[in-house]
Amino acid sequence: MARSRSRLDRTPFQTDILDLSHDGRGVARREGEGGKVTFISGALPGEVVRAEPTARNRHFDEARTVEVLQASPQRVTPRCPHFGVCAGCVLQHLDEDQQIVAKQRVLLDNLTRIGHVTPGTVLPPLVGDSWGYRRKGRFSVRRVEKKDKTLVGFREQDPRFVADLTQCLTVIPEIGLKVAALSAFIETLDGKRDIPQVEFIAGDDAIVLTIRHMQPLSDADKAAWAGFGAEHGFAIFLQPGGVESVHPLLPGEVPLSFRLAPWNVELAFRPLDFIQVNAKLNEKMIALALELLDAGPDERVLDLFCGLGNFTLPLARTVREVVGVEGEAGLVARAKENAARNGLDNAQFFAADLTQDQRQTPWMRQGFDKLLLDPPRSGAIEVLQQLPLKQFKRIVYVSCHPGSLARDAGYLVNEQGFTLVSAGAMDMFPHTAHVESIAVFEKR
Repeated sequence: MARSRSRLDRTPFQTDILDLSHDGRGVARREGEGGKVTFISGALPGEVVRAEPTARNRHFDEARTVEVLQASPQRVTPRCPHFGVCAGCVLQHLDEDQQIVAKQRVLLDNLTRIGHVTPGTVLPPLVGDSWGYRRKGRFSVRRVEKKDKTLVGFREQDPRFVADLTQCLTVIPEIGLKVAALSAFIETLDGKRDIPQVEFIAGDDAIVLTIRHMQPLSDADKAAWAGFGAEHGFAIFLQPGGVESVHPLLPGEVPLSFRLAPWNVELAFRPLDFIQVNAKLNEKMIALALELLDAGPDERVLDLFCGLGNFTLPLARTVREVVGVEGEAGLVARAKENAARNGLDNAQFFAADLTQDQRQTPWMRQGFDKLLLDPPRSGAIEVLQQLPLKQFKRIVYVSCHPGSLARDAGYLVNEQGFTLVSAGAMDMFPHTAHVESIAVFEKR
């Protein structure tokens, strides 16, 4: 990003807010600046605010709200005392019912502007719990000598700094209400300067904290972590190196798993595995995806970017056969174990890098009736360009980034003859600007 080298004038200015950006900031066009766009944190459409400039760029400027002169009727008082400093949430000042409306608008704007497509039907937004929902995440840890304390939290709006949290109301209460205790505890350790992060993940019956440490822990610190885990109900894992180095502090198996009751499925996982962060919304999302896919008992389904089998195993309960493909070999191994654990012999799994040429692999050359895919932020264009798409009567695309979904939708509709039947937003991450969505394509 090109930034002006001239000294930044931080004199506050008054402006009208015209829109909400994709990252949750107010959009203004400043008079006297040639109508240059300014993105203003903490501001909502329809408001008049005083804002302080924070950065100047060639094509746009950035600022933060210092005073709301005329408030939007959709403005609410943020529940979290750290709002405005912590970057974990950026929309707590917007009424919860309006947050998903804004995300739906971002999705539709991306489809139109990037993909040049319009869904035949806009699906009703999918929503769930908006507080205490986050069951997986990563806290940054930093010993700050000037404050003489250890900070534990998400990054601040300025990502160079760690937010000094006492609690997090979007994280499940078993963890979110114990951030201050975790911070105070790490401050007592010999190796407090050697811990850059703590990851957390929760199953139905256990919660794991994975401690990244840059130097070996002292015996005293190991004993202290064991005591902290026992006191607060956490299983403690250590990570001295890469992902493969993760191991439990104490011997014994930790039963990390979650159940998908509607399909009588249980998925076991490991502490650093990917799972959907919002358990209740995940269950609603699976139900919606399967409903939209509408796969019958005599059909074969391809599930790309399948992970642990989050969609694959519920699908296996309703179709003749489902094939799941995932790039991370460890997740594929767990998916196979999960299929066996749940007595599902009609689910196959393959490990494959879906950004590379897979046209000669056995699974690619099998015949399928329908396709479900849930790619990472980068989307699925590489594998879509390899697949014999004519075989699929219907495609359901679950997306965590509206821009890549829009690009891929443009390819399917404008180059491959599909129709975008419907699309809609899902609020997997309430109070953040993250847009999860789902789209349905049919062959014309």
